Amino acid sequence: MSALLEPDNLILIGVILTLLVCSGFFSSSETALTAASRVRMHAAEKDGDRRATIVSRLINMRERLLGGILLGNNLVNILASILTARLFAELFGDGIIATAVATGVMTALILIFAEVLPKTYAISQPDKLALIVARPISLIIRFLAPIVLVVQAIVNGVLRLFGVDTNASAWTAADEIKGAVDLHLQEGGVAKRARDQIYGVLEIGELTVEDVMIHRSSLSMVDRDSPTDELIKEVLASGHSRLPVYSGDSDNVVGIIHVKDLLASLTKSGEVATVDVKKLLRPPWFVPETTSVVKQLRAFQSKREHFALVVDEYGALMGVITLEDILEEIVGDIQDEYDEELAGVTRSKDGGAVVRGDVAIRDLNRAMDWKLPDDEAVTIAGLVIHESQTIPTAGQTFAYHGYRFEILSRERNQIQSLKVRKTFEPDQRKLP
Repeated sequence: MSALLEPDNLILIGVILTLLVCSGFFSSSETALTAASRVRMHAAEKDGDRRATIVSRLINMRERLLGGILLGNNLVNILASILTARLFAELFGDGIIATAVATGVMTALILIFAEVLPKTYAISQPDKLALIVARPISLIIRFLAPIVLVVQAIVNGVLRLFGVDTNASAWTAADEIKGAVDLHLQEGGVAKRARDQIYGVLEIGELTVEDVMIHRSSLSMVDRDSPTDELIKEVLASGHSRLPVYSGDSDNVVGIIHVKDLLASLTKSGEVATVDVKKLLRPPWFVPETTSVVKQLRAFQSKREHFALVVDEYGALMGVITLEDILEEIVGDIQDEYDEELAGVTRSKDGGAVVRGDVAIRDLNRAMDWKLPDDEAVTIAGLVIHESQTIPTAGQTFAYHGYRFEILSRERNQIQSLKVRKTFEPDQRKLP
């Protein structure tokens, strides 16, 4: 005990404790600066907090940040271990016992007081601590910069030998936002509808008119050459405010009739026979199916129109796109008294659904909270045909992308309805 209280040993103990404090500082700083919210730091920076500016700069130079902190942490830990070994050698003499005791004591001290304790504190309030340590860490990194740069060059060189690109990142900003929203959805902090709306905003720039249009097979149209009374009945019974009007062939769209114009003419004339449908037609607006949704939205705004006809590269009618269709991609379904809830989708007790073949994959994913791919097909029937490379018959069953598809009915070459549910079966072209 008397040897422990000698001045030289007391100084040595003080130095070791100081080094442990420094090690704890480096450990807590590493955790705080890597866990700090970039969003909150950006907001604090805009409010004029200069410490937040330093934190943001440190986060953006992540390699130098980690390199400097790890270098400093290892230096103080190694020096503390050497001094502890010297202290125990003074107390117990040189030998394996003194070395073993010094190793055990130092391991416990570093683990508890220089690693677990400071990191636990830092992870509980990373933003607050990051602002506190930002300036001293910045100075330390600047001081250690030459050594860190050499270490980085060696590390990057070794990684490149194994084909690792340290600059590559598979995640985009949109992916990070989606991941955060999904996490908060699971924790109950975000409602599913809010999640869908955020997703809609992030993904709308990737969509084309073809992805959100009403397909021709589901399109209501009227023949200009049919009797006026029948035409009016069809328009009023459709439940739509605007309808394409064709002459002779359904591809020959000659105009758009608006219910408001039709009712105004009926009110003015008082008789069906006196209504001249041809004069009520508005000129059709044709847009290519490859037009981006964002571009089409701006076009609707500039032309003050809500309705356009979609054509393919050969000019054949593919469907219609409305302003409502685009807005629904952001805010979700906009239903009125004429709309059916989840039209074409009937949920089943096993968690699956009976789905009409022409239901859009995006709508089904949103309704059922599924993740069916929509890169190669727009409708659920199109997805099955694309994956199976054939036109299935009723009764056939397939498994793709973690979902099971059972064909319920087919008419000509079109899948009319099918049952879809999640499964753990491997992808198979056809199941027995």
